[in-house]
Amino acid sequence: MNSAIRNCLALGAAALLLGACATKGVPTSQFDFGPLPAPSSAAAPSNASGIGAIIVADVTGPAALDTERMHYRLLYSDARQSRPYAYNQWTSTPAQLLTQRIKARLAQAGVKVLATTDAAASATVLRMEVEDFAQNFDTATSSQGVLRLRASVFRNHKLVDQKTFDRSAPAPSADAAGGARALADASDAVAADMLSWLAALPPSRE
Repeated sequence: MNSAIRNCLALGAAALLLGACATKGVPTSQFDFGPLPAPSSAAAPSNASGIGAIIVADVTGPAALDTERMHYRLLYSDARQSRPYAYNQWTSTPAQLLTQRIKARLAQAGVKVLATTDAAASATVLRMEVEDFAQNFDTATSSQGVLRLRASVFRNHKLVDQKTFDRSAPAPSADAAGGARALADASDAVAADMLSWLAALPPSRE
């Protein structure tokens, strides 16, 4: 009996070792938001350059997004469960990707974007917090990239305005690549909405 148990354990250990070796050899695909889209008059308000210099703080969000792993939800099965893709990941965390993208879109529209280290150069600060960043499957073959982000503008440490932006975009394919494209499109849409919002705020009296 003891010999049989030892043989079973040995076989099990060997199977696990072979499985680990096979998994280790599978390549991991990495995704980001892709090249910055060409500027569009429809995406940027004509008075965007009047926003002036603005300090853009790094985007923050829940701890679950502090990872390069890509996640999705099956709304038709269990919307409360976030599932990771096995062999796909972001090149940076979602918060880092959003920070880079929004800064780039603001600068593309003519806004003078500053880092938090340039605090002496502007009294206007834009802070953003992600509330949702996910690829949601309505069916096994249909999904959307969803982004919900709360933005706050401060001047001289006082809140000027705050707004929540909520955008979604269809995924062109039911996989990680489709999710990356959809979330990039949703992020660009949020950036365009944010530009219009910033341009409509009362000008700074600096």
